[in-house]
Amino acid sequence: MYFVYILYSVSSGKTYVGYSNNVERRLHEHNVTESSGFTLRYRPWTLIRTEQYSSKQEARTREKFLNTGRGREEVKLYVATYLNLPGAVSAAAEKD
Repeated sequence: MYFVYILYSVSSGKTYVGYSNNVERRLHEHNVTESSGFTLRYRPWTLIRTEQYSSKQEARTREKFLNTGRGREEVKLYVATYLNLPGAVSAAAEKD
């Protein structure tokens, strides 16, 4: 199994989308062990969403989509739902 995950940094308002076969390990790496890169600058990260896929290719395809313009709009909806902002609609409901 592979997972696409979305991280949110409350302190900076930044999001990060990635994929992995071990989300708990990756979250630990983003928050503790990585010594360079984007996620290092905006710690701590909170896991706000995971999606499960049967293959690495499916997960990678979804991650790439979430990093496009349309995908980023979907990510914003997930963040709004996580933050429980008034008027936030789930991305699933938005697609209907």
